[in-house]
Amino acid sequence: MKIVRYRNDGDIGYAADRGDCVYLRIAGDVFDGFEVTNEPVVVRRVLAPIQPVAIWCIGQNYRRHAQELGVTPPEIPVVFAKGINSVQDPGGPIFLPSRSSEVDYECELVVVIGKRCRNVAREEALDYVLGYTCGNDVSARDWQLRLGGSQWCRGKSFDTFAPLGPWIVTGDSIPNPNGLRIQTLLNHETVQDWTTSDMIFDVPTLVSFLSQSTTLLPGTLIFTGTPHGVGMSRNPPRWLRDGDVVSVAIEGIGTLTNPVRSEA
Repeated sequence: MKIVRYRNDGDIGYAADRGDCVYLRIAGDVFDGFEVTNEPVVVRRVLAPIQPVAIWCIGQNYRRHAQELGVTPPEIPVVFAKGINSVQDPGGPIFLPSRSSEVDYECELVVVIGKRCRNVAREEALDYVLGYTCGNDVSARDWQLRLGGSQWCRGKSFDTFAPLGPWIVTGDSIPNPNGLRIQTLLNHETVQDWTTSDMIFDVPTLVSFLSQSTTLLPGTLIFTGTPHGVGMSRNPPRWLRDGDVVSVAIEGIGTLTNPVRSEA
């Protein structure tokens, strides 16, 4: 099932995409029992599919990406956070900060936690997942590596640096999240094209790891890492520029597209 979050005339709601351009209103809480009604709704504006309560991210989680960075694959997940202020809607602009000249793209499979969990075994981890969406872990590399006090989160938490969408695909439609093609297209040119099977730590492992002595609330997002092909690793580097259009496409989910604009 595809769950769409939308705004119509000031009202925000959820709807299920029936697959033929018909959206049916969802009644109830998507995290605590909901029902797909027979009531069609007109979706005028698609929003980010969730307002997250927390955003956890995993770095260097693809083998080929670690290779292009010249680092040894990590033995435990590399964890950082993005601010919830960084969420952006499908079609909304990614704003380039006035104090950064090295903004990069990162296509990522994003896990949406659907049920409160803590100390979850890997074998049970997917039971707590509502579904999956596309994400772009936009990263100001100059802030990530030099200007942010050696912490990654500053360079990854500027406003609009976490585009999400265009919808959530529920877990029952994606039984194996580690078997999906994942791509970034920059101005219609494919710059990342790989598969989530290359993750060093798969989705169940990440959910279990992050839940150790830590409560994951419904609405928590997990950005699971990016494959090789990021702009930073190209020669010369390919940074995002005003006027660019960047898309993240994941098999079985869809395509998230955002224009790039100067903050000024």
